[in-house]
Amino acid sequence: MVTLRATKKVLRWLPAVSADGQGTDAALGDWYVNRFVVDRQPLLLLVSSRSLLSILEPARQIRQLPDRLPVLVRQRLQRLGVVRPLIEREVAAMHPVCVGPTRDRSVLGTLVDFARTVPYCLAENGWSDVDLRLTESRLAQTPCRVSAPGRSTLFPCDAVLRLLEEAWGGFGHAIH
Repeated sequence: MVTLRATKKVLRWLPAVSADGQGTDAALGDWYVNRFVVDRQPLLLLVSSRSLLSILEPARQIRQLPDRLPVLVRQRLQRLGVVRPLIEREVAAMHPVCVGPTRDRSVLGTLVDFARTVPYCLAENGWSDVDLRLTESRLAQTPCRVSAPGRSTLFPCDAVLRLLEEAWGGFGHAIH
């Protein structure tokens, strides 16, 4: 089980809240989502609570987002080059997807920071799906939590591989 934790802006478009306070079975944790606009185009930014890995998607079919989340995560992990057995175990652990409000202010802060960064990564007056994927790649290499006391700096692309290996390991290298 995993919880899709939506900001108030997104929560109103999603099915009724179905979980709060329940733990997640997925190695990457719950997924936070916010909607924002870049160059008059609405986008969804999803961020994993444990790794801070991001997914950028056009803001379409928001009501179906809980059903689409495992597919989006699978595609993102494939783009990152994670080996198939780890992807399959992570996606299997994500069922069912519940909906809840945001609750971790640190992850919410990262979501806000990433949303502020995205417009600087996309070309003005026209960008494509390829540009969104390149932006995801940039965000995956962004140092996070650099000023948090008692925590070391986290790079999402490294954190994903570590978390998946710790939870579902035994496949040698986590990436192709």
